[in-house]
Amino acid sequence: MTAIAKKLIWLSEAVDQVLRLVALVFLVVMVLTITLQVVARYGFSAPPAWTEEAARYAMVWVGLLGASISFKAGFDPRLVTLPMTLPRPVLGVAAIIRGMAVVLFLGPILFYCFFGPGMNPVRSFLSRSLHTSAESFDMPLIFVTVTVPIFISAIFLHGIAQCAQGLARVQDTASDGAHN
Repeated sequence: MTAIAKKLIWLSEAVDQVLRLVALVFLVVMVLTITLQVVARYGFSAPPAWTEEAARYAMVWVGLLGASISFKAGFDPRLVTLPMTLPRPVLGVAAIIRGMAVVLFLGPILFYCFFGPGMNPVRSFLSRSLHTSAESFDMPLIFVTVTVPIFISAIFLHGIAQCAQGLARVQDTASDGAHN
């Protein structure tokens, strides 16, 4: 179990680093396009039409990738923060409830990214955005909407890695107790 946990943790860390870099790039794009829009609007009274839309799409990438980064770092909002001094079974049940809540909330969204009504992939969220273009420049919206399954998949990977790490700790603790 420890070897699987290590591989999952490594993969989770690698994905997190890539998503951090991509989010940073889109944050820079967002700031630059907003700056260009402000300078063009108030300096030249002629803002380009595409800057607002490009900033909005960059903000979507930053926001959704930021959500997966926050989940990995443990900065996601929680209704209750339990003290780590509670008994392990209580913390384990709390972790299971948290995991179930994440799957129940994000699972259907991920499903409908790939399947529409009647299990029809043609009517899925991603398929529909493939044939829809941005308003001010010629770009299929799939380049924006693809971030939804990316951030959900990253959150699921981080959650699985956290569970595997916890199980490996429990297994290591049990095996250490058996050897004593």
